[in-house]
Amino acid sequence: MNTSSTPAKLKLEVCLTPALIPLYTVQDYIVVIIDIFRATSSICYGIENGAEAIIPVALVEECAAYREKGTEYLLAAERDGKVVEGFDFGNSPFSYTAEKVSGKTVVLTTTNGTHALHLSRAAKKVVIGSFLNLTSLSNWLKQQQDNVLLVCAGWKNNFNIEDTVFAGAVVDQLAGDAYQLDDAAIAAGDMYQLGKSNIPAYLAKTSHSERLKKLKIEEDIAFCLQQDLTTAIPVLVGEKLVKL
Repeated sequence: MNTSSTPAKLKLEVCLTPALIPLYTVQDYIVVIIDIFRATSSICYGIENGAEAIIPVALVEECAAYREKGTEYLLAAERDGKVVEGFDFGNSPFSYTAEKVSGKTVVLTTTNGTHALHLSRAAKKVVIGSFLNLTSLSNWLKQQQDNVLLVCAGWKNNFNIEDTVFAGAVVDQLAGDAYQLDDAAIAAGDMYQLGKSNIPAYLAKTSHSERLKKLKIEEDIAFCLQQDLTTAIPVLVGEKLVKL
């Protein structure tokens, strides 16, 4: 009698919008937060460029409260693609250069990315993903031998294409015998296969791209779609995102 059993597969799943996070037991997963245009791209770039920490907060008022705590904080607030008046900057990656953020702590609130992160805080670990750190993130996830939930920030709790395509890029790098994919992960992987030969062209039609073009920040779109510009993996430790 053969008593050997096949080891249970790890889960590799995609949460297509923050509105669906309550359907998952996030405590069972390493969660990857994805907000390609632009929060998680800027966070990856900022941590790579020496930011001591980035503190994600849900509300503009929470961000503003850090003004009373001292001058060592840079305050970043974005809503609807625009910098909130009275703050140092928003979530354009060009604000997260070494000259601006090295050695500094940035307090950040955005329309979508920080919202998704706060809903995922109970996970085993929360890390940040973008095209900028795709390969280093994927290699690290493989080493963890744990369930993975890719959380797409979307747009105001709605599905969006760019976050899902990036989730598909991670699925493409991780997919194999070790993981059991859910339907959303399979769909994300299929979308990535459709667009991977020219990601900028594939994503040019997205609603968020159109939104950013109207704000005359096309260069942000191009920047956020660069692959493997960074190797840093931001991880949530307490209330701060720091370099893993």
